[in-house]
Amino acid sequence: MIVDSNLSFDEAIAGTDAPLDVIGKLCLVEVCYWSFDGKMHQGQLVVQKELRQDLSDIFTLIQNTGFKVAQAIPLVKYGWSDDLSMANNNSSAFNYRFVAGTRRLSLHAAGRAVDINPYQNPVIYKDGGSAPPGASYNPAADGTLQEGSPVVQLFKSRGWRWGGDFESVRDYHHFEKTPLDASTIPKAPQRLLK
Repeated sequence: MIVDSNLSFDEAIAGTDAPLDVIGKLCLVEVCYWSFDGKMHQGQLVVQKELRQDLSDIFTLIQNTGFKVAQAIPLVKYGWSDDLSMANNNSSAFNYRFVAGTRRLSLHAAGRAVDINPYQNPVIYKDGGSAPPGASYNPAADGTLQEGSPVVQLFKSRGWRWGGDFESVRDYHHFEKTPLDASTIPKAPQRLLK
């Protein structure tokens, strides 16, 4: 097995701007997957503790079905840059950041969102642009998520929303799970809003 990430929890959250009450709800999940080199890899995701079982079960399905995942490395290795992570086709979860183009915290900031294979599953904007730059969506390609795929269906059966269903943009790599109590979603501290 090829180890893509073998960080401790403290290493995986080093340098984040997240407050302690957010960090206290997070955990590190080891996941295994077949990568595009045809070999089994081990990576890690930082998620909210209550979602650990969902991610373990989903990555068991990913492994058993042979769905290809490029890599899964916590965002600390990319200096907390979502753009750098996406450009390297990295699957990730926790990142204390805003929704792109807004001043609203993403569900990634609470460890309640996961992105899988951003290059195969880019964000497609209404004007035809995509992120990461140069990526295109081809449902027939390995590692691509689409409505009927077992990975998408398992996420949805566990109460996750898939970005491929969003109306304003198609965010094919993105899954998120809103908590039953929305007050547990962190608010951006004033220091980040300045």
